[in-house]
Amino acid sequence: MSNIYVIGIGQKPLDERAREIILRAEVILASNRLSEVFKRYEEFEMVGDAVRVINNVDETINYMKSAISGPQPGTIALLASGDPLFFGIGRRIIEEFGKEAVEILPDLSSIQIAFARIKEPWDDAFLMSIHGGPDPKRRRRLPYRLEDVPLLLEKHGKVAILTDRTNNPQAIAKTILRLPVRMYVCEKLGYADEKITEGSPEGIANGEFSDPNVVIIHNTPPPYPLPQGEGESLKAPSPLTGKGEGGGELPAPETRFGLTEKEIHHSRGLITKDEIRAVTLHKLRLPQRGVFWDVGAGSGSVSIEAARLCPGLEVFAIEKDEEQVGNIRTNCERFNAKNIEILHGKAPEVLEGLPSPGRVFIGGSGSRLDEIIALIKRGMPSGIVVLNAATLETLQEAIACLEKNGFKVGIAEVSVSKSKVIAGKKHMSALNPVFIITGEKGI
Repeated sequence: MSNIYVIGIGQKPLDERAREIILRAEVILASNRLSEVFKRYEEFEMVGDAVRVINNVDETINYMKSAISGPQPGTIALLASGDPLFFGIGRRIIEEFGKEAVEILPDLSSIQIAFARIKEPWDDAFLMSIHGGPDPKRRRRLPYRLEDVPLLLEKHGKVAILTDRTNNPQAIAKTILRLPVRMYVCEKLGYADEKITEGSPEGIANGEFSDPNVVIIHNTPPPYPLPQGEGESLKAPSPLTGKGEGGGELPAPETRFGLTEKEIHHSRGLITKDEIRAVTLHKLRLPQRGVFWDVGAGSGSVSIEAARLCPGLEVFAIEKDEEQVGNIRTNCERFNAKNIEILHGKAPEVLEGLPSPGRVFIGGSGSRLDEIIALIKRGMPSGIVVLNAATLETLQEAIACLEKNGFKVGIAEVSVSKSKVIAGKKHMSALNPVFIITGEKGI
């Protein structure tokens, strides 16, 4: 039989079962914040003398163990916030005392209330907590970190977060500044002075918010403008759809890899060809987070694919030609690539002061390859550099520069043939081979 009761409070009056337990409990345990919340309940006037305030979870557990080990253990009511089993103390209590000794009586969770306040469904949201506890020295290990928010948002589209004073709305907003999202900060839910703030990450990052609060982030639909390219109109991708077992529509996920030359705005055929781009990205072995330099970015095709594959990656597209810089801007808008920063200038000068890269692609060097690789070496403790070469002279120069600067060099020659129709029949037409040179350091 249960003699430990974990009772959620904060959003609605106690139901009959919870009220009965509260009125007969020998002791009612609560944190300082929850004891203040409990004072708003009519039951407090009857049982206020039984409330014992303990702010530390371990001290609370030890007190409960001592209380139930006596010859006549009484009823213990532990007040919790909202639903005790939703990232709450309920899990710890069951682990410590076992399911048979514990009864959980939940209130509405703060996440549930938050979605109700903004009038959004929450059955399709990813729910997470980065609330590590009040004491930084004793913070519990969490399954996700602040830095994981961009990737979780990219995967799920809608994320709700339980925060704390360290992992607060401002800190969350700063991790997603470049993403096309709306943020909601729901402060002091259930209190008389509760407040809901909606805004962009930029606005939330500069705001001030009261504790406790819940953050909800919602992707906004990408705008997909339709640029003109090579004399023909480019159409926005139309995802295929399917049906779930219950008849619900299942949109196919947006394509993250495999953009074609016709989809990417470029000038006079100056673009890394599809097959070469695919091999180049494979050789780069892009991480989900970190810094990527695209030197001599051209139309930005490699940057765009990298940014879409790894939304947590910080991409710097460096290009000296003004027309090509315009093409990169068009493509960033076209594909909603918010994690790309475009730098108009010549390498290596424009590279000075940038965050140290873990990956670099050199599509063009302006005859200054040796200087560029020397600068990369100084700022890259470990990582990968990839270059493409169409001539033997460039191949030899790339090998010499990389080896001189301590990179381990690998070379792949890629020959591509494409079909074309001649006299009603398909024939293969060979493109010029391309050398893909890889330099690895500390890997």
